[in-house]
Amino acid sequence: MAVSARYAAFVLDLLSAVRPVTARRMFGGVGYYADGLFFALLHNDTLFFRVDARSEPQYVAEGMQPFRPMGARVRPMRYYTVPARLFDDEEALREWMDSALAVARTAAYKSKAT
Repeated sequence: MAVSARYAAFVLDLLSAVRPVTARRMFGGVGYYADGLFFALLHNDTLFFRVDARSEPQYVAEGMQPFRPMGARVRPMRYYTVPARLFDDEEALREWMDSALAVARTAAYKSKAT
Protein backbone atom coordinates (compact mmCIF):
# COMPACT_ATOMS: atom_id res chain seq x y z
CA MET A 1 0.00 0.00 0.00
CA ALA A 2 1.93 2.99 -1.19
CA VAL A 3 0.57 6.29 0.08
CA SER A 4 2.13 9.69 -0.42
CA ALA A 5 2.46 11.80 2.72
CA ARG A 6 1.04 14.78 0.88
CA TYR A 7 -2.14 12.97 -0.21
CA ALA A 8 -2.60 11.39 3.23
CA ALA A 9 -2.44 14.89 4.76
CA PHE A 10 -4.93 16.18 2.17
CA VAL A 11 -7.39 13.39 3.01
CA LEU A 12 -6.98 13.99 6.75
CA ASP A 13 -7.72 17.69 6.25
CA LEU A 14 -10.69 16.89 4.02
CA LEU A 15 -12.26 14.46 6.49
CA SER A 16 -11.40 16.62 9.51
CA ALA A 17 -13.36 19.50 8.00
CA VAL A 18 -16.46 17.35 8.51
CA ARG A 19 -15.71 15.94 11.98
CA PRO A 20 -12.66 15.22 14.16
CA VAL A 21 -10.63 12.46 12.49
CA THR A 22 -7.29 10.87 13.31
CA ALA A 23 -5.02 8.89 11.01
CA ARG A 24 -2.68 5.94 11.64
CA ARG A 25 -0.17 4.41 9.28
CA MET A 26 -0.89 0.73 8.74
CA PHE A 27 0.61 -1.81 6.36
CA GLY A 28 1.97 0.96 4.17
CA GLY A 29 -1.41 2.67 3.98
CA VAL A 30 -3.37 4.91 6.30
CA GLY A 31 -6.39 4.14 8.46
CA TYR A 32 -8.81 6.93 9.40
CA TYR A 33 -10.73 6.97 12.68
CA ALA A 34 -13.57 9.04 14.08
CA ASP A 35 -15.20 8.48 17.46
CA GLY A 36 -12.60 5.73 17.96
CA LEU A 37 -13.95 3.80 14.95
CA PHE A 38 -11.97 2.69 11.90
CA PHE A 39 -14.18 3.81 9.02
CA ALA A 40 -11.87 4.67 6.10
CA LEU A 41 -8.55 3.73 4.59
CA LEU A 42 -6.13 5.09 2.06
CA HIS A 43 -4.38 2.69 -0.30
CA ASN A 44 -2.32 3.72 -3.34
CA ASP A 45 -3.60 7.27 -2.87
CA THR A 46 -7.19 6.07 -3.18
CA LEU A 47 -9.71 6.69 -0.39
CA PHE A 48 -12.08 3.91 0.66
CA PHE A 49 -15.05 4.01 3.07
CA ARG A 50 -16.41 1.07 5.04
CA VAL A 51 -19.65 -0.43 3.70
CA ASP A 52 -22.22 -3.06 4.59
CA ALA A 53 -25.03 -4.77 2.67
CA ARG A 54 -27.22 -1.70 3.06
CA SER A 55 -24.72 0.93 1.92
CA GLU A 56 -22.83 -1.07 -0.73
CA PRO A 57 -25.44 -0.54 -3.51
CA GLN A 58 -24.93 3.24 -3.25
CA TYR A 59 -21.23 2.78 -4.07
CA VAL A 60 -21.94 0.30 -6.86
CA ALA A 61 -24.49 2.68 -8.40
CA GLU A 62 -21.75 5.35 -8.51
CA GLY A 63 -19.38 2.93 -10.25
CA MET A 64 -17.06 2.68 -7.24
CA GLN A 65 -14.77 -0.30 -6.79
CA PRO A 66 -14.24 -2.56 -3.76
CA PHE A 67 -10.95 -2.67 -1.90
CA ARG A 68 -9.10 -5.77 -3.16
CA PRO A 69 -5.61 -5.71 -1.66
CA MET A 70 -5.02 -9.35 -2.58
CA GLY A 71 -6.33 -9.17 -6.16
CA ALA A 72 -9.54 -10.14 -7.92
CA ARG A 73 -9.43 -13.80 -6.90
CA VAL A 74 -9.82 -13.04 -3.21
CA ARG A 75 -13.08 -11.82 -1.75
CA PRO A 76 -12.97 -8.01 -1.44
CA MET A 77 -12.92 -6.32 1.93
CA ARG A 78 -15.98 -4.28 2.97
CA TYR A 79 -14.54 -0.98 1.76
CA TYR A 80 -15.29 0.89 -1.47
CA THR A 81 -13.67 3.79 -3.25
CA VAL A 82 -15.13 7.18 -2.43
CA PRO A 83 -16.57 9.21 -5.32
CA ALA A 84 -14.28 12.14 -6.16
CA ARG A 85 -17.33 14.44 -6.36
CA LEU A 86 -17.58 14.25 -2.55
CA PHE A 87 -14.25 16.06 -2.21
CA ASP A 88 -15.98 19.26 -3.31
CA ASP A 89 -19.28 18.77 -1.46
CA GLU A 90 -18.91 18.85 2.32
CA GLU A 91 -22.57 18.03 3.00
CA ALA A 92 -22.52 14.95 0.74
CA LEU A 93 -19.17 13.91 2.22
CA ARG A 94 -20.71 14.19 5.69
CA GLU A 95 -23.58 11.88 4.69
CA TRP A 96 -21.24 9.25 3.27
CA MET A 97 -18.90 9.51 6.27
CA ASP A 98 -21.85 9.15 8.65
CA SER A 99 -22.90 6.02 6.79
CA ALA A 100 -19.37 4.55 6.97
CA LEU A 101 -19.22 5.37 10.68
CA ALA A 102 -22.58 3.70 11.28
CA VAL A 103 -21.24 0.55 9.60
CA ALA A 104 -18.10 0.68 11.76
CA ARG A 105 -20.19 1.26 14.90
CA THR A 106 -22.39 -1.75 14.12
CA ALA A 107 -19.34 -3.94 13.45
CA ALA A 108 -17.74 -2.83 16.75
CA TYR A 109 -20.97 -3.57 18.62
CA LYS A 110 -21.25 -7.02 17.04
CA SER A 111 -17.62 -7.88 17.87
CA LYS A 112 -18.16 -6.89 21.52
CA ALA A 113 -21.34 -8.96 21.70
CA THR A 114 -19.57 -12.16 20.65
